[in-house]
Amino acid sequence: MFTGIIEGCCRVASIRGGQNNMQITVELGPLADGVEIGHSIAVSGVCLTVVRLRGSLADFDISGETLCRAKPVLSALKPSSLVNIERAMKSDGRFGGHFVTGHVDAAATVKSVEHNGDFARMVFTADAQLLSQMVVKGSVTVDGVSLTIADMDDTSFTAALIPQTLNSTTLGRAKVGDCVNIETDIIIKAINKRLAGILPPHQSLTVEQLKELGF
Repeated sequence: MFTGIIEGCCRVASIRGGQNNMQITVELGPLADGVEIGHSIAVSGVCLTVVRLRGSLADFDISGETLCRAKPVLSALKPSSLVNIERAMKSDGRFGGHFVTGHVDAAATVKSVEHNGDFARMVFTADAQLLSQMVVKGSVTVDGVSLTIADMDDTSFTAALIPQTLNSTTLGRAKVGDCVNIETDIIIKAINKRLAGILPPHQSLTVEQLKELGF
């Protein structure tokens, strides 16, 4: 379990593999403290398992399923690329973001970046399925970063980023056209699945129907 609160940006040391699987090595620096083989670490939003440690260098195997979901972002990585790192949350840790599993749903594209002083407003283009799992003022994970959705339309969602987020994550370097990993809120996914099993197909949902169903 993760929270979407990034602990640091680390550099990719090497990349090996091809279309169906790959392995990356990340220089964790001080974040290697306490990390052991078998531990889970979110690398730009992707939950990966440490398979080998050499000092502060950590190796991660990436399966075909993970590549399928996060390929646009992972395929763009190269040695020296920066990635957002969050170690798995400790049971007695402070919960600062939202429930994040590290299981990427799909990629989105940076549509626009509007700076206002030290702050920024970013718009991300996403497909209809992703957008159906989002709500305004709800949470979304972008490259592992927990963000609040400020606005939405039929093809995109918007997030407002504070200076701390811009300075401490890779989103501070994001450019128009960049691909980013998206994980939608697991709570909304669970609600959508529950409603899909209750409501007749292709039926619109009303407040009255929700009340009848006990919500």
